[in-house]
Parts: sequence; C-alpha cells; structure tokens
Amino acid sequence: MLDINFIKENRAIVESAITNKKGEPVDLDQLFQLFDDRKKLQQELDEVNRGRKAAAETRDIEAGTQLKSRGQKLEEELREVEKDFVALMVKIPNIPSPDTPIGASEEDNVVVRQVGDKPTFDFTPKAHWDLGPALGVIDNETAAQVSGARFTYLKGNLALLQFALLQHAFAVLTNKELLEDIASRAGIKVPVTAFTPVVPPVMVKPAVLNRMARLEPREDRFYIESDDLFLVGSAEHTLGPMHMDTMFDEAELPIRYVGYSTSFRREAGSYGKDTKGILRMHQFDKLEIETFVLPEYSYAEQDFIVAVQEHLMQSLQLPYQVVAICTGDMGGPDQRQFDIETWMPGQDAYRETQTSDFMGGYQARRLNTRVKRADGKKEHVHMNDATVFAIGRTLIAIMENYQQADGSIAVPQVLRPYMFGNDSISPAR
Repeated sequence: MLDINFIKENRAIVESAITNKKGEPVDLDQLFQLFDDRKKLQQELDEVNRGRKAAAETRDIEAGTQLKSRGQKLEEELREVEKDFVALMVKIPNIPSPDTPIGASEEDNVVVRQVGDKPTFDFTPKAHWDLGPALGVIDNETAAQVSGARFTYLKGNLALLQFALLQHAFAVLTNKELLEDIASRAGIKVPVTAFTPVVPPVMVKPAVLNRMARLEPREDRFYIESDDLFLVGSAEHTLGPMHMDTMFDEAELPIRYVGYSTSFRREAGSYGKDTKGILRMHQFDKLEIETFVLPEYSYAEQDFIVAVQEHLMQSLQLPYQVVAICTGDMGGPDQRQFDIETWMPGQDAYRETQTSDFMGGYQARRLNTRVKRADGKKEHVHMNDATVFAIGRTLIAIMENYQQADGSIAVPQVLRPYMFGNDSISPAR
C-alpha cells in the first residue's frame, strides 16, 4: 500500500492513478477523516494507559477501574476505525512510473523494441496444437478424461525439453560473472549477485496472499476451503512473503531469488479463449524471480531483470518484442511493467511469454519488509518480480519457431547439452 502521508500530500496524483488503473473508487476525504480519528483515539488511549499506570502506583483502585473501562471502549473504537481505514488503504493502487504509458487496455501497450529475425519457412508453419499431437508429445485428450479441460500431458522429448530450459536458466542465474557481463553490456549499474534457487510452497494462506496484494481477482484462484489455503498462481506468491515482518541490514541487500513452482489458475475470465494447445492452462510450470533491493536501485533492478530475460531469449534464438504495459492493463500493485512477447509463427502473432513487475515499496509496506540503513534510518525495501520462463509458453515458442518440414522440431543449440543426446523431437513412428 501507499504511505498515508504521500496520499495526503499528492491527492491529485493518487486520484489520477485510481482512474488510469481503472481501480475501485475510494473516498479520500473519508480516508483522511479515519486517519485523523485513528490518531486521536490512539492519543486518548495512550493518555488513559498513562493514567492507569499512575493509578496503579498510587493504589487508586476506583480510578484504575474507571480508566480500565474507558480504555477497553477506546480499544474497541480504535479497532473499528483501524479496520475501516485499512479497508480503504488497500483499495488504492500503486502510482504508475512516469514512463508508464497511459491507456485503457492492452491495445494501448507500447512496443519498446523488437529483437531477432522471424524465421522463414519453405512450407506452411503449423501451430503447436497440431505439432504436439502429431509428435505424440502433447496429449490434451487423455488429460481431459483424467482431469478435465485445460490440462495436459507433456511426454517424451518435450518433457525433457522442459527440464532443459530449467537447467539452462539456473546455469545463467547462478553465474555471477555472466550476470555482471549482462548488466555491463546493458549499461545497468546495480550491485550484482547470483540468484538463490528456491522450490517454494504451492499453497498460501489468504491473509498472506492479501498482504502480497495478489488475492484479487480471487475467482481466478483455486481455493481449498477445508484448509483455508489458495493454490499459488505464481511462485512469487510464496517467494515475496519469505521476508514479511523482516528488518534487513543495509549490507544484506540486494537479495535475489529464482523459484520454480507448479502454478494454478482457474482462467475464470477467459472462457472460450485459447482453448487449443497448452498456452492457457489450469496447471502450468514457471520459473520466477523475486528480488529485494535498496530503493535507490529499484528501477535499475527491473532494467537488469529485463536484460537477463532478454539474454535468455536471445540464447534460445527466439524473436521477441519488449512491451511497456499501460496503466489500464497493469496490476494494482505494479509501478512499472514490461512484458516480453515471443513470435509464434504457427499463430502468426506475438504472444506473452514473460513479464516483469516493479512494485517499489508498495508490497513491502503491506509485508512490513524493511531495511535499517548504516546511519540507523529505517525504510521499506523495494521489490521486483518477474518471469524467467513460463515453461509451457516457451515450449510453444520453440516448437513453432524450430519446426522442420518433416514435422520434427530441432532443439535449440544451447539446450542440447541437457537433452541426453536428443537434438530433435521427431514424429512418432
């Protein structure tokens, strides 16, 4: 959430953010009144507690009893005011960065750059939903019988290719010297450290997901009522809270994680959309980045993360474009967002394969994740999360860009060391 003093001092900016992000209307006058009421009640309660302490020291039982009763009433009033205050505060979205495009929908997103040459074919390229079944490596039909729609079986060399992608990504993200070279080539100045690999939980408490500002839209989440737990929609949902209610020393930052997780999404708002193939599934695997940095490095940190994402896509020799997401298409907690969309020749379109979300101190304030400076000053850290690989979508991109005339799929050169001698995915015999 935002700082209340920032909201009071920058009302017009906050109102503009609510409008441009298509947020739920918030009565800021009511919010400010609740803030004042909360402050007044807390001051009265503090005064009552001081009186109770004095009454106890003088053994004035009657005064102590009266003050105790008054204190209990004040505490109840304060809880109600605090509840209403927080309910309004969490509705206010993050402030978009100055370079975020203003727009109403994905139609207003802006292509920043296109990288790589689209492949040319001397045959009509096929979409992955035709390639996969013909090769015997994607089986949605059996999965539908076992689990329902929007599930799949990945088999054979395509399953191996998934783990080859993971090994390749870990090889890059844990190599400090390579990461320093990526930052240097991109002209980005950040303290470079290797990413720590994590396999996080795939279930999260509702209260924790709410502190991450990722509880909504809850209709997109799978919920286990008997245990009051949500299945994560991304590894970031359980990577981000690893340091809730934590005070870092300045020298400990930056902290960077790369987490591998199976993720789950109901796709409630996408009925009838992308029903073919494996692009939009209820269950999918992702490799995600989560970082905690000092505020002065936060924008550069996101630029560094995008440079890492681009390095990985270039290593796979996949054509892509970097897209700046507009206000109306970005999430409430986001301050700046970039997507990478990869060319899918079988679909004759660019499709999203990665995203990078810069939160500033918005999430950290909700999570109470702070840093103590060398001079003793305390402030909230800044957080970034990003997709390294959305595995299924990256497999799609490889299949469609590396397809051959005979129906086989060549394995990108950089992944071949992890494929146990399999340089291609060949048609089923």
